Amino acid sequence: MAGHGRTRATEVLARSGIPHSVHRYTHDPRHPSYGQEASEALGVPPERVFKTLVADIDGALTVAVVPVAGSLDLKALATAVGGKKAAMAEPAEAERATGYVTGGITALGLRRPLPVVVDSSALDHETVFCSAGQRGLEIELAPSDLVAAAGARVAPIARA
Repeated sequence: MAGHGRTRATEVLARSGIPHSVHRYTHDPRHPSYGQEASEALGVPPERVFKTLVADIDGALTVAVVPVAGSLDLKALATAVGGKKAAMAEPAEAERATGYVTGGITALGLRRPLPVVVDSSALDHETVFCSAGQRGLEIELAPSDLVAAAGARVAPIARA
């Protein structure tokens, strides 16, 4: 399955008939940032490459999609989903809930349905890149398609 770039995320897009392309690069386990690594390896500006993070909002997990050029504003994320208290989820908890490994977590094809919020800056670009569900594999698609496929809401949740 991993060999030909098919993941639950790409299958969701294929089933929905959403146009996308898959980009592969060699993941270096020593690289400090998965998203930054994807940006550099694919030669794409970091504002167009989005990382997927999992946060705990009032005891419920929420998925946040923000540009690798910035960071997640936890307070803004909590506000976007009508919550109060926000903290990053433990990596093991994020992996269990999403069904993906850290560095390969994506908002598409989650193991169990979770609220998803995509940073509004995504809409500034014709296409954006996000993880395809495994390290070294990125999906490129229109931001509106990412939002639709993930059942996401859009809000300003990133800090530069």
